[in-house]
Amino acid sequence: MINPSYAVVIPTIGRPGLAELIATVDGDPAPTCIVVVDDRHRVAAELDLPETSAPLTVLHTHGRGPAAARNAGWRAADAEWIAFLDDDVNVPRDWCQRLMRDLSNLPDQVAASQAWLHVPAPPQRRPTDSERRTLALMGAPWITADMAYRRAALVATGGFDERFPRAFREDSDLALRTVRLGYLMTWGERVTTHPLASPTNWRSSLKDQAGNADNAWLRAKYGRRWRSLSGTARGRTGRHLITTAAATTALAAVASRGVVPAPRRWARVAAAAGLVWAGLTAEFALGRILAGPRTAREITTMVVTSALIPPLAVAHRLRGEVRARLGGRDPGRISEKPRAVLFDRDGTLIKNVPYLADPRRVRPMPGARRTLNQLRRQGVAVGVVSNQSGVARGLINSDELAKVNARVESLLGPFDTWQICPHAPDAGCGCRKPEPGLVAAAAHELGVAPDECLMIGDIGSDVDAALTAGARAVLVPGRHTRVAEIDHAHLVAAVAPNLRTAVRRHVGGVR
Repeated sequence: MINPSYAVVIPTIGRPGLAELIATVDGDPAPTCIVVVDDRHRVAAELDLPETSAPLTVLHTHGRGPAAARNAGWRAADAEWIAFLDDDVNVPRDWCQRLMRDLSNLPDQVAASQAWLHVPAPPQRRPTDSERRTLALMGAPWITADMAYRRAALVATGGFDERFPRAFREDSDLALRTVRLGYLMTWGERVTTHPLASPTNWRSSLKDQAGNADNAWLRAKYGRRWRSLSGTARGRTGRHLITTAAATTALAAVASRGVVPAPRRWARVAAAAGLVWAGLTAEFALGRILAGPRTAREITTMVVTSALIPPLAVAHRLRGEVRARLGGRDPGRISEKPRAVLFDRDGTLIKNVPYLADPRRVRPMPGARRTLNQLRRQGVAVGVVSNQSGVARGLINSDELAKVNARVESLLGPFDTWQICPHAPDAGCGCRKPEPGLVAAAAHELGVAPDECLMIGDIGSDVDAALTAGARAVLVPGRHTRVAEIDHAHLVAAVAPNLRTAVRRHVGGVR
């Protein structure tokens, strides 16, 4: 039996058990690579990672969320299967062998294999509210804490929808889209342990209400049956709405006394609405209290948060519904006019001459100067982001690079930012495309958000660098563009036949 190839992708926010997890999955049979995606907003210190026998790659997504981090990871991995692991799970020492047993001989129509999650219950007491939310992961379908996807299925679906910014519902959405394409999902036999939620402050349940906006996204995408389709239990949205309406009515009636005639009628309205609010709030709080350890601290927390959760849940749900109807930015779909357009240099703005050191050999691509000038007249910032590993290889020095770039500007006009990576491919830097460093640095220097930038390049690493940084992307294929890169760009970004068409379609104002 021949084992299928697999890569391991671990999004992380720097949890303590990351190094041990990496050491465990660096086992036998070995993965083709291990991709760690650092999604911290600010990288105060580099991750403390162990030495591995499998190639280890670290990417950065700058706090864009688990969906974006997983997308960056699988796009950088080349294997038949992509095994996603959360950075806080504990896998057995023979996890690699167990994964192979689960994946081997699966028919082509099976797109994913999910591990069984075990969450240890707290000993000798009832679980707290936050612990119950973690315990609910056991048996839940399509959880990506330990989930292996066939890479072909990820390419077919485009991967995770990055409009889900939290670790909530993004896995269900991907699974639903995968099933809609005719694939099957299966459970494996491997078991992974997910620790109980660590002690949190009393606000944790309030912060979790932001997930109601993600529920709105699923409803907008799959209709009213989204809960049954995704295997999600019925929620309390209806009761929260009634509770909030009752509280609002009671407060409005009290505030109207003395302003509106018939104060007795308003008093009766206020009393009735207040009773409805009190009854629903008490029912909600009592259910949470009885399920928990019933300590004084837990009871107090449940009483306070049970009064605050309904209006918060309704507010987040309404926000999500409005956003769904107005339309959000779909990864790969370019809609609003960008404030900045970033260009790859070689093969996009000028003819591709490997390790170009002679400024006399600079030849602009057809229509490049006219397109750039029309962007400048519209007030759109323009910049260059370019890998120049010839510097590290000793094939071109920094002075020669500067002269070539000066020649580019003399032929094509001034650029608002130049971002160059001079490092070798194996240097492990964060700037070399497909890493997002160059795109993020260009956006920072221009004073715009990454999602206000459009990146145009001729190879897949240009597209991946843009998407990983949170920018938009268009691929303009050239002589060195692989067919797989074009297919991938069609799914996750956009493809245009030439530079002028790319800008005309996605910026406008170019004739």
